Amino acid sequence: MQFHLNFPITPLSPAIEYGQELLLMGSCFAEEIGERLNASQFATLINPNGILFNPLSITRAITGYLDGKLYTEADLFQHQGLWRSWEHHSRYADADINAALDRINASQTAAINAIEKIDWLVLTFGSAHVYSLKENNQVVGNCHKMPAAGFSKRLLTVEEIVTALDNVMHRLFFRNRKVNILFTVSPVRYVRDGVVENNLSKAILLQAVHHLVNKFNRLHYFPAYELVIDDLRDYRFYKEDLVHPNDQAIQYVWEHVVKYCISTASQELLGNIAELLKAAQHKPFNPDTLQHKQFRQRNAEKVKQLMEKHPELKLEKLLNYFQD
Repeated sequence: MQFHLNFPITPLSPAIEYGQELLLMGSCFAEEIGERLNASQFATLINPNGILFNPLSITRAITGYLDGKLYTEADLFQHQGLWRSWEHHSRYADADINAALDRINASQTAAINAIEKIDWLVLTFGSAHVYSLKENNQVVGNCHKMPAAGFSKRLLTVEEIVTALDNVMHRLFFRNRKVNILFTVSPVRYVRDGVVENNLSKAILLQAVHHLVNKFNRLHYFPAYELVIDDLRDYRFYKEDLVHPNDQAIQYVWEHVVKYCISTASQELLGNIAELLKAAQHKPFNPDTLQHKQFRQRNAEKVKQLMEKHPELKLEKLLNYFQD
């Protein structure tokens, strides 16, 4: 008997490879996959603005990178004793305005330096709903738990999303001739918007993304949303809030990312790195035994061999762990 729906996934072509640089932006699901790529020693930059959910905030952030924008005190506001930015996640908030600006601009500078060099831009859209400040109609990336009365909420149209992305992609392709863009839609269910409203929001995102993927050769789609919603299709694969996919679901999607988005040669290397990372998590009963010392020596040699063969990998910490 078959208890879940399998469906064919077209392998990514060209595929992602070690030695390439990736910029991942979007919802919290983008961070889950980005952290796994990072742990596997891919060169990743994850959410320079923090978590962003809607396509307009994401395209605005990319525009800022292309413009070389740096933030000033005029871009921040104070709430509950912390200085914040409407274009950034609350992780950048600080009681000291200079500390907040330093944190924001350090991340912004990293994104500015990366945008013309990246091989892959991975965008994960969470919602087509946007919140705008009533005082000036500015779309915000994060409401920072401010009173709802200060915002207007609306649902983006497919045309708005396509236009915003089309404009920023033309600019990006002009500046970066090699970049490919991989779109995903987050399987996180934003039921606070309403179940019907969440489904409508996802449908708009999917329609906009597929319109663009069919228009440009360098645009691709990975079905993370469908893997959770249509393949797994069970609340056992969600956290207790019934909104966020749990670790099993994320691991399931990650395994499909590896299989269908990463080149065969890089998959083999990823497997070697995974084995070493697993070995580093081993907790011996007695670390002073000869057996354990030999275990560490063997793995140290494996790390050295990988570093010699793949000098782009940053495995110094792992090597130090096995040599200490």
